[in-house]
Amino acid sequence: MENDAATLYCPNENCQAANPLTHKFCQRCSTPLPKNYLWVVVDSPSVGSPGEILADRYLIIDKFVLLDTKPGLLALTPELDNLQPLKAYLRLIPYRIHVPQVYGVIFVADGSSEREILLLEKPPLLVDDTIQQVHLGSELTTAWRDATSMRQLNWLWQIAHLWQPLASEGVASSLLDSYVLRVEGSLVRLLELRFDSATSPELPQLGEFWQQLVRNAKPAIAEFVDRVSLSLIQKEINSTDQLIAVLDRGLAGLGRSQTPTIQIITKTDTGPSRQRNEDACSPPSGTLVSKPPQSTALAIVCDGIGGHEGGNVASNLAIETIQQQVQQLTKVPYDHIDPSLLLNDLDKAVAMANDKISQRNDTENRQGRQRMGTTLVMALPVAHEMYITHVGDSRAYWITRHGCYQVTLDDDVASREVRLGYAIYRDAVQQAAAGSLVQALGMGPSTALHPTSGRFLLDEDAVFLLTSDGLSDFDRVEEYWETEILPILVGEANIATVADRLVEIANTKNGHDNVTVALVHYQVQYWEPEITIKAVIPESYSAKTVDLASRATDTTLLGSPNHKTQVIPEKEPVKTRQFPLQWIVPLIFVVAAGCLGLFVKQLRSPSGASPIFSNPIQTLNPSIEATPTPRSLANVSPGWVIKTNNDISLGNNQSLPRGTFLEVIEKKSNPNPASGSFLMSMRVCANKSTQTPANTNTPDVTTSVPPNSKPLPATVLLNSSQLNRFGVVLQSDAPNPCRSVTQPPVTEPRDTSPT
Repeated sequence: MENDAATLYCPNENCQAANPLTHKFCQRCSTPLPKNYLWVVVDSPSVGSPGEILADRYLIIDKFVLLDTKPGLLALTPELDNLQPLKAYLRLIPYRIHVPQVYGVIFVADGSSEREILLLEKPPLLVDDTIQQVHLGSELTTAWRDATSMRQLNWLWQIAHLWQPLASEGVASSLLDSYVLRVEGSLVRLLELRFDSATSPELPQLGEFWQQLVRNAKPAIAEFVDRVSLSLIQKEINSTDQLIAVLDRGLAGLGRSQTPTIQIITKTDTGPSRQRNEDACSPPSGTLVSKPPQSTALAIVCDGIGGHEGGNVASNLAIETIQQQVQQLTKVPYDHIDPSLLLNDLDKAVAMANDKISQRNDTENRQGRQRMGTTLVMALPVAHEMYITHVGDSRAYWITRHGCYQVTLDDDVASREVRLGYAIYRDAVQQAAAGSLVQALGMGPSTALHPTSGRFLLDEDAVFLLTSDGLSDFDRVEEYWETEILPILVGEANIATVADRLVEIANTKNGHDNVTVALVHYQVQYWEPEITIKAVIPESYSAKTVDLASRATDTTLLGSPNHKTQVIPEKEPVKTRQFPLQWIVPLIFVVAAGCLGLFVKQLRSPSGASPIFSNPIQTLNPSIEATPTPRSLANVSPGWVIKTNNDISLGNNQSLPRGTFLEVIEKKSNPNPASGSFLMSMRVCANKSTQTPANTNTPDVTTSVPPNSKPLPATVLLNSSQLNRFGVVLQSDAPNPCRSVTQPPVTEPRDTSPT
């Protein structure tokens, strides 16, 4: 048994040689030897004694830790229909840098019966391969006292982001259990999931858990953490959106004590088996960009689809479009940036690139599989954060001294099956068409596109690798990150040399496709601030957090029936509301007081009318504006009036012309949003530049109607991302053109939003 225990079999199916556990490469064929350490979920004091072998392959390292000695073989997988709790792990795969995923099961004899034991991969473990020692990552409550202010708030920020998706799966209790709540460097990671009892925990219980951390919080944030935890307990903070906004403001204050230095290098190559390179990257291949002195650092990798004069055109067009858009966004000082609006703007930049490629397809009458397209992954470092946006199967990896983490989830059939709870990933990737993309840029209208944008807080040196599947296929990044990329962080290699080496690995170990890589080296200088960070508790957010983990992915496969570029507004029924009679008398007093205040203001003001507020840069943080806060789409409410600066297409040969006034009827969450977006039901008011009626029921309403177009509806339902590009919001004291218009009947628009 000792000989078996000391053996690790080569995963190369043509080799399968036995190797000592201390080896990193097969002594016969030089294939990297993966060390798959697994966490055992079992209701017993241990799974066995160290040194034993279970199921003829799993070496017991510790009482709940196993090592798979035959990593080239598929693990036995459970019947998902009989194990409903497993589906929580699967549906949380978008959060796999925090939540371990299912590796497989083993059956162990228990008297006269067998019991099924669940195996989880990539648990938070500290491994020393040289002496075969494995330790659990530190509990957050233990590591807390030695962490910097930045890291302490970073951990709380991650927990706040995890609360809603875990609560939706009935496992929010995991974030209140100090045993399973571990940390690995700057990352919060869970050993396993704890399922909620009959009564699910709520935010006040999270506040009580955080209250225990106040005593050992760093002086700069002790008062902040105390105030936030008490606000959770007392329900002053009653949503995760509100909690994240408070933490963001605190982190922005700490961010002034952190100075980043960034280097970016890209490399692209046709590869040994392709005639042309359909990949593209920014900066151009071989270019080294440093910030400072450069003011902007942006890395993009695109993998084109569509063959000659197709894929390469789409990938380069995507990069050109996104560069132009992001250049405008980065002109805003970082401490003036609202993160949620920046995420929206990145999604809009991707949507614009998508529409340009799709329009090119339409112009050239490309149909079905002839339509050109491209995948996309980009990284934008801003102060203490890294913004990652992706579509398709090009990937982003986050490498620290503690590990290599894939932070994007492929938009392919296999990943969709897992996130819907239908299959374990290791099984799903073996199925036919597992790698077929479910979305890519240029294949259809942007209303059917769902880019994934996320942000990651950085409080330590890191390298982000962006890569096309020419390198990431066959787990080459997982195999070689430690020997090839980790040396950058310890000062033993420069990123230009590493980029060349990664392309070489892709061509020699894979070689089936073009390959493109971008390396973003982020270095941190941090010092503890002498100031005390104050917590500012904003009013409760009306929009609910959207559970992205459970949202169904677009099931349309590439090469499906023909698409034409047409922007169709997402719609859902708008319900009529009756005004409560008991509010009439208070409303009369409010209106009278408002009129009196307006009269006094007009007496004091040298001019009678206030200007229209325009917000050309949507990433500007509304919280930093002078008091009173100007109206913007970030804080829009029913009754406000929006004026369009450009035409907005509604589809079906309809559009809202420039200068149209829209009155907000209702603001609601988006069932299929881009990150942070919402829907607004709005009444069409007037455009004084023309006299063509927009609705026959409202003869006083005027708006321009394009030739041969259909009459405009009385109400429209628009995504906030559309209006972010085209709208300006009237000041509260500006003349309201909708007030003189008779209220049209509220219609019930047919739901045309994609499912």
